[in-house]
Amino acid sequence: MGPPLRATAKLPDIVVYALRPRNFWRPLVLAVAGILAFGWLASGVHLRLHLFWTRAQYPDLYEASIDELQHGMTKGLFSAEDLVRTYLARIEEVNHQGPELRAVLEVNPSATEHAKQLDAERARGFLRGPMHGIPVLLKDNIASRFEEGMNTTAGSYALLGSMVRGDATVAAKLREAGAIFLGKAAQDEWSGARGLLPLGWSGRGGQISNAYYPKGSPCGSSGGSGVSAAIGLAAVAIGTETDGSITCPANYNNLAGIKPTVGLTSRKGVIPVSEHQDTVGPLARSLRDATIVLSVIAGRDAADNYTLAQPEKVPDYLAALDRYALQGVRLGVPRKFLMNATLTEWHPSVEIAFQAALRKFEQLGATIIDPADFENAQEIFETLTKPQFVMAADMKLDLEAYLSELVHVPTGVRTIEDLVAFNNNHRELERPPGHEAQSVLENISSAERNSTYYEQLAHLRQLVGKEGIDHTMKQYKLDALVLPAFKFTASVPARVGYPIVTIPMGFYPKHTKPEEDEWGIVYPAPGMPMGISFIGRAFSETKLLGLAYSYEQATQFRLERKAYAAAVPKTQLRDIVGRKWWWIC
Repeated sequence: MGPPLRATAKLPDIVVYALRPRNFWRPLVLAVAGILAFGWLASGVHLRLHLFWTRAQYPDLYEASIDELQHGMTKGLFSAEDLVRTYLARIEEVNHQGPELRAVLEVNPSATEHAKQLDAERARGFLRGPMHGIPVLLKDNIASRFEEGMNTTAGSYALLGSMVRGDATVAAKLREAGAIFLGKAAQDEWSGARGLLPLGWSGRGGQISNAYYPKGSPCGSSGGSGVSAAIGLAAVAIGTETDGSITCPANYNNLAGIKPTVGLTSRKGVIPVSEHQDTVGPLARSLRDATIVLSVIAGRDAADNYTLAQPEKVPDYLAALDRYALQGVRLGVPRKFLMNATLTEWHPSVEIAFQAALRKFEQLGATIIDPADFENAQEIFETLTKPQFVMAADMKLDLEAYLSELVHVPTGVRTIEDLVAFNNNHRELERPPGHEAQSVLENISSAERNSTYYEQLAHLRQLVGKEGIDHTMKQYKLDALVLPAFKFTASVPARVGYPIVTIPMGFYPKHTKPEEDEWGIVYPAPGMPMGISFIGRAFSETKLLGLAYSYEQATQFRLERKAYAAAVPKTQLRDIVGRKWWWIC
């Protein structure tokens, strides 16, 4: 046999052509390039779709809650730095431009850097708690580290550039919990304790305006904190109250406000008015957010002996937020005294809204005792309208003690007399036309803690505390007192340092006639908010929070109306985050 036969059939010309090197590799390269190009295009489309979906998930900062912000940072949708940049842009829009709300006195030049540090901690898996990376505004009477670049002045040029020793205790607690200080909120100068001036005015800040009506009153003295929280210039804001300064801004700005028992939150590092009445608390768009903040800032502090009277362990306030808390409780209305029209001077619409609130309480399972009157209401009123020796001596001595502890005061102001002289010597800054008043400062220069002081202090505790609120609640077996959040609503509990929780109750109707004061500040007016307050005995915050939360969840008045259009900031997270990622596409 011969060798095996080999195939001799000729290959088709097309195959021969394709197998030539130059003709084989060229289409292959083109095909691969096409695939890669298509993949790049497809990935770009996918990224654009992903970014579109992500942008749709960003919370609206007008209402965004702490929980929503934490969720977004945890999912990687945005960072704390993104939040800071967005809030700062929102402040820029409406603070000194547009409606000129003047709610923020100054911003923190270190805020962005602090946010980056907290983002790095998150990336390493270290979270400080629910406030990690959350931007907060501090009222301008709450000290923050001088080296961070912010002032602490209570709205006065007299303390501009003054050097504090460090964070106030509440600021230190917030910082340790991961909060970022965006800046200082404007306030009534010296927390309203200078003289007869418009609510929301200070020499440094000018006139704060409400975001629900042009030139509307923000109330005070934590008006900047209130306006800022109301329209999302920060996640939450911190205020202080001596007599109504958290309660009233919550009322006027559609917010939840917690005025804690005096001694639940430390006042160390806070520019004082009265050690017997001053307290620090949150203003927020929801009671849950306010409660998260309270849980951080509450607690004992050896530097403030009033805090040593509270329970050793801070209660679990979040656990108290029960939507069914109104079932089976007894709520009292001290109508004889606190709802006397000559004292409250409120609009008839407030009474209508309050009656609707009482009916809602009953629907939610509460028993309403109306009236649940103070037997000594007239005596309380007469006492509170007399000269207040306790307040006068407290302000002089407490404020001078604060001034003495400052490391440096460029103006040299260390006493009440120094302060009065500074204002007189700088009238263009501190006493412009229409804002000259400083009678409170002038009248307390000789105040002292003498026998008259201690007699009035003891009398107030007995009259307002034991024989007033305590006796009335015991007599009627009440869980809380409830009232519209106006005027004497805060003044009576203030004298004994009792807590108040305030939440939205509704809005003034469209037919409301705007009323202007002598400075042209408007209140009430159509669409402006009104609130309701829950009042209890010392350290009864757990009870009050539950009751207020139950009503808040059942009504959701906060969501019924926004601020007027020009006062609503337009910048959102998508505008800031989008700039970082769009180039990838």
